[in-house]
Amino acid sequence: MTTETSTPAAAAAPEHPSDYVHGYSRTEARRLGDQADTLAELLHAGTAYPAGSRVLEAGCGVGAQTVHLLAASPGVRLTAADLSADSLALARARVAAQAPAADVVWHHGDLHRLPFPDGSFDHVFLCFVLEHLPDPTAGLAALHRVLRPGGTITVIEGDHGSALFHPESPAARRTVDHLVRLQARAGGDGLLGRRLHPLLTAASFARVSVRPRTVYADDSRPALVEGFTRRTFVAMVEAVRAEALAAGLTTPEDFDRGVTELRRAAEPGGTFHYAFFKAVAVRP
Repeated sequence: MTTETSTPAAAAAPEHPSDYVHGYSRTEARRLGDQADTLAELLHAGTAYPAGSRVLEAGCGVGAQTVHLLAASPGVRLTAADLSADSLALARARVAAQAPAADVVWHHGDLHRLPFPDGSFDHVFLCFVLEHLPDPTAGLAALHRVLRPGGTITVIEGDHGSALFHPESPAARRTVDHLVRLQARAGGDGLLGRRLHPLLTAASFARVSVRPRTVYADDSRPALVEGFTRRTFVAMVEAVRAEALAAGLTTPEDFDRGVTELRRAAEPGGTFHYAFFKAVAVRP
């Protein structure tokens, strides 16, 4: 069963928020799906909600994480919210194909202005959302309001500063840094994973627990090499080429050299490491 809600604020919002550094192309939607499928066990392990629980997924995007959230928690009453109407349409299609019996309400709107009463949800889940917010503490405070006392929030974020690769390359490192700088210019933070504990504490959550979820890929793990190193991380960096050039951060030659050298981490003899951070906290 699916239904849809929206608010006047949502209707006035742009379909594609300008501060999402990765863009809204079909290529990006495929990258998000590849990432979610490759990392489902790593990121979603330990997250399961009882049947009948009222769960809010804030910033569901194209539904890449939504289908895994539903698979781990059959019978939940899920509200999936996002600012982009086009992303919601893709999310609905993905869930319809993979979890047609799921109980989902789709909400088009800004997570800062959710129209739900205080304490509407038993659990809140958000993945790769805070890194795109100019004020993540304010976003968390808005989610704190709609979570019932004793309810939990689960937050997953990456941290591009945790990317370690072999062969090491200054050109590749600079190219990754271009992504971090572009995200900062858009008001986000590509290094946010390391800040989850203080952010949740500042938003008045209690019993905050943060644990790293590390990805390591080498020749012995070809699925991770393909699914994460090549099709997730390198693809994400490569996709900001036009933005990096337009911002004057680099030249075409330097950017392309950096991507070429970064790709060597996915070639025979290469290795790649990245850390995600998963936090669970409680509304007191």
